[in-house]
Order: sequence, then C-alpha cells, then structure tokens
Amino acid sequence: MQPQNVHDILALNWNVTLLREKTMNVIKVSANSRTAAVAGAIAGVMREHRYAEVQSIGAGAVNQAVKAIILAKGYLVNDGIDIICVPEFVDVEIDGKVRTAIKLTVTPRGEEPQPPSEEVQEVIEETQVIPE
Repeated sequence: MQPQNVHDILALNWNVTLLREKTMNVIKVSANSRTAAVAGAIAGVMREHRYAEVQSIGAGAVNQAVKAIILAKGYLVNDGIDIICVPEFVDVEIDGKVRTAIKLTVTPRGEEPQPPSEEVQEVIEETQVIPE
C-alpha cells in the first residue's frame, strides 16, 4: 500500500523523519533507512505539496536517498507526476558541529521549486515527527 498523504506516512511509523527546517519539509535519510519507506514518504509529500527535500550525510545515506527517489519516481508515474531532483551541498549543525550534507530537491519536471505555503506548513508542524 502506498501512502496517499502526510497523515498516512505518520501512521506507518517508518524509519524516516519528516521535520521542518527553514520553512520547508526535510526528509532525513540514514544509511539504515528502508528505501521503500523513504520512497513512500517522498511520493506522499510530492502528491500533497509538489515539492520535497531529501537530506543525507554520508555515502550510505546518499545511496539510500537516491534509490528512494528512483522508487518514488515509479510510484508517482501512475499519478502523472514525473519528478526530477537537483543535488546540492548544505551545511548542517549536529551536536554543535557543522557537517556537510547532500540535499536533493525533488520537484515535478518542468515546474519551478515551490516550498509549501505558510498555511500548509502550519498543518505539517502539527503532525511533526515520524519516529525512527
């Protein structure tokens, strides 16, 4: 079963964390994240908001994130959403140390990136975290 919205994702208690960061959703992926779970989270966020960010630190985590985006692309094809991702380096602070992460911005092909509106962001803040 593929999740249809953020609430479905939250209910499934997956090993993915959906957090608010700089007014945007960030799907944080570790080397131990299940690719199908991450792909479902990406697909659900894309269906609902048409914009997602996936963040990873380390080669194993980036590998899982890329595989999840490939799976999500397949999940979304039936909805007529063809996704692309744009990678970039970002600095993140973890335990007081600055680390370099890879951020993959996922958007529908041919559309400019559109972070969620403030109203949508407020709803997401109320349903904050998926436990690991």
